[in-house]
Amino acid sequence: MQGIFNSIKNLKSEPMKNHTTFRIGGPAKYVFMPANVDEIKAVIDYCRAENERYIILGNGSNVLFMDEGYDGVIIQIFSNMNKISLEDNIIYGEAGALLSKMAALAKDNSLSGMEFAAGIPGTLGGAVVMNAGAYGGEMKDIIEYVDVLESDGSTKRYSCDEMDFGYRHSIINSDRIVLGAAVKLVPSDKKIIEDKMNELKEARVSKQPLEYPSAGSTFKRPEGYFAGKLIQDAGLKGYKVGGAMVSDKHSGFVVNIDNATAKDVLTLMDDVKKKVYDMFGVLLEPEVKIIR
Repeated sequence: MQGIFNSIKNLKSEPMKNHTTFRIGGPAKYVFMPANVDEIKAVIDYCRAENERYIILGNGSNVLFMDEGYDGVIIQIFSNMNKISLEDNIIYGEAGALLSKMAALAKDNSLSGMEFAAGIPGTLGGAVVMNAGAYGGEMKDIIEYVDVLESDGSTKRYSCDEMDFGYRHSIINSDRIVLGAAVKLVPSDKKIIEDKMNELKEARVSKQPLEYPSAGSTFKRPEGYFAGKLIQDAGLKGYKVGGAMVSDKHSGFVVNIDNATAKDVLTLMDDVKKKVYDMFGVLLEPEVKIIR
């Protein structure tokens, strides 16, 4: 069992700030970087035998780790399981494949449908888990099927309908791991696809605080509202706690402007939730995954 430390790439006492877009987080006991499903199973078997906690991580674009770190094992899919292939109008990606690279492949082959995903800074696996979306598109619009590792070690292929996609929701939970997925796209004019991607890129650059580390949208969109507007209307644009700040460019983002700690971010989020609830009676829920 201990042979996994020699056969599977891993890091010991690795700061999680090195593996997240928020650039926040203390050390995890181990970070494993499996190259295939058998290596994932081997790490999980080790964790179960040693009674170690474990979580699956992509490229860390939607998570916040605590300052004290994670007392367990990180299984980072992003590093080695990121292959992409194209057949007819379907692109298949391993779970660690970047959405941006899949979207670029789609554009290069005159396939439309992934324009919305070109600027999402995440992996396919993470995008499937939360049905990621932007600018009117969601993963559920293009998913053909998803390959999943079940808790009993078996693999199963789920159709899009079987995934029960909703707003930032799917059937994937802590007992299931996305191994890969296929997206079905539509032939179109390459110039039209490229123009749409550039249009969305310009919108993203002009409206989102890409110059600072963040975990993307901090709060989910409440039904009937926009989180960013509620936060702005509550007078919290630019509000700071330590090194964390509500972006003065887009109030839906909490950014790390000066070596913020997880405590800074959580305190700020709590302050924002309280102020918005007191003023508007709307309870904001985190979209960023908080890992303790």
